[in-house]
Amino acid sequence: MCARPQVLGLDVDPETRCRHYHSENDRIAIRFYCCGNYFSCYECHEAAGCNNPSVWPKEQFREKVILCGACGTELSIREYLDCASACPHCAAAFNPGCSLHKHLYFEV
Repeated sequence: MCARPQVLGLDVDPETRCRHYHSENDRIAIRFYCCGNYFSCYECHEAAGCNNPSVWPKEQFREKVILCGACGTELSIREYLDCASACPHCAAAFNPGCSLHKHLYFEV
């Protein structure tokens, strides 16, 4: 079994919640295109000091860059965008409000 990727951020819990987003359904982390590191959210990424934020281009939406904090499954961007706010592997609910921030992570 592969080890779960390290998730960076402020006050990250075992399901990837952070200081900024910590409701019951806040349980995904995103690998950022610019630095290749997983972070709990864009605010944690910004706090880490990445000076070159960029989004995943549409032609790379098959890349596995979303981590389910409940089961540790890595999802492709396409799987995540199509999942109706629940992990397709373990059915854990994701925060539907995350869609308000997708332009910060993915080309829209």
